[in-house]
Amino acid sequence: MKNVCLLGSTGSIGVSALEVIGRYPARFRVVALGAGRNVRLLSEQIARHKPEVVSVLDDDSALELKEIAGSSQGTTILTGREGYREIASIAGVDDVISAQVGAAGLLPTIAAIEAGKNIALANKETMVMAGQLVMELARTKGVRIIPVDSEHSAIFQCLAGYLPSAVRKIILTASGGPFFRMTYEQMEKVTVAEALRHPNWSMGRKITIDSATMMNKGLEVIEARWLFDVEFDRIEVIIHPQSVIHSLVEYEDNALMAQLGPPDMKIPIAYALSYPERIEATERKLLLTQTEPLEFFPPDGDSFPLLGLAYDAGRKGGTAPAVLNAANEIAVQAFLAEKISFTEISQVVAAVLDIHEARPAEKINDILTADGWARAAARKLIERIDHC
Repeated sequence: MKNVCLLGSTGSIGVSALEVIGRYPARFRVVALGAGRNVRLLSEQIARHKPEVVSVLDDDSALELKEIAGSSQGTTILTGREGYREIASIAGVDDVISAQVGAAGLLPTIAAIEAGKNIALANKETMVMAGQLVMELARTKGVRIIPVDSEHSAIFQCLAGYLPSAVRKIILTASGGPFFRMTYEQMEKVTVAEALRHPNWSMGRKITIDSATMMNKGLEVIEARWLFDVEFDRIEVIIHPQSVIHSLVEYEDNALMAQLGPPDMKIPIAYALSYPERIEATERKLLLTQTEPLEFFPPDGDSFPLLGLAYDAGRKGGTAPAVLNAANEIAVQAFLAEKISFTEISQVVAAVLDIHEARPAEKINDILTADGWARAAARKLIERIDHC
């Protein structure tokens, strides 16, 4: 029996993870759940999985949860950053699924690593903001980090059994999102509803917008650099609209290893939880004889400037990736609130990076300080845009 803590239980990854766990009650036990403000869904998860403890965003959410779930469940309710860190490091947990959205996942994931928990990592921002520090800490603590992102899970599987020195290149595939064939000018009038209409994947609102701008792929490039210890010049992105090949590894003998499967996040989630074994997590299968032809295209840097900005920030290093991520989070929030246009997301991020003086990120506080600065800078820029 493996005891699990799930951070981000009410998000799309969290819901899928609980579906996987629910298929194997003799194999997995939910000890702790972390969620935001969706207390109605969390109360249903508590009723089904009966965790010992949960954490929510704030006191108001905790009070609402108590009113909905009642006191008969026997579940302790914690709140805020300290609550998330406490459940991530709770005694008796074997694996922590880090599936919170955005920078909020960084400190709980670090707390879990410090406590010696193995990590199933879906929170890419942890690696974007503090990849070097996190990987060093994981090595020190003897903690295993297995990626849950479909692309990084694919790479992890393609690397199995091969020497790192034999790897020539890592190739991340991207669907291209809903605007793959549009120019930057055509995207100026894109609506929120159109941007949220992903052609292949069902994801949360923030990550769906990131996919539409291709920032999601930029963040994944930085994540891959630290997860697999591969320099940026050996990480390539290609557009693959069918989302059948989830990523590839090119070896020094010119062989390409690829991982294929249906676009279903339950597959990489199950692999991370059961590693090194495999368990069935979904009835969806990839039927090759019924699959449409597979296409591949180079990304258009002019139409999707955030991908290039991510490479630049990653190469610059230090606090730059944290600033990139923070500015993007604020810009995406503003777009979803219809305060800025779709193309202004990249403009805000570029402007914040342009005025930022990157500094070494030797401690987590260096990263958190840069994160806070970038959020404030992005908000100021957005206020000016919104008032024009």
